Amino acid sequence: MPTDAENACFEAGIKFGSLYHQFAGTPVSPESADSLARAMEESIENQPHCEDVRVTVLEDELAAELAASAADYTELTGRFLEVEMDVEYEGTAVRTRMEMEDGYPLMKLVSVDG
Repeated sequence: MPTDAENACFEAGIKFGSLYHQFAGTPVSPESADSLARAMEESIENQPHCEDVRVTVLEDELAAELAASAADYTELTGRFLEVEMDVEYEGTAVRTRMEMEDGYPLMKLVSVDG
């Protein structure tokens, strides 16, 4: 039987997978970045055991990408995001973060308490 900590970590993984794969490829521009970040947060916060989601679209990286493009938008990928998420399951609190590592967005456990 999984422990509460294992279940909390599983819940965090489900939420990160949902967040990333639901929104990857979404058209994003500097004008839509904040509203897209809020929509991502609100969407994932609906899920059970999710206490808080913080999404930041990295507008400097987005602007640099668009400076070399004829388009006014690009598709959302992990390199344009900073994400932190807090999940609580049966008294166990899990804090997670998404970071780019070697060009790939990795979801990581920051802490497990409880």
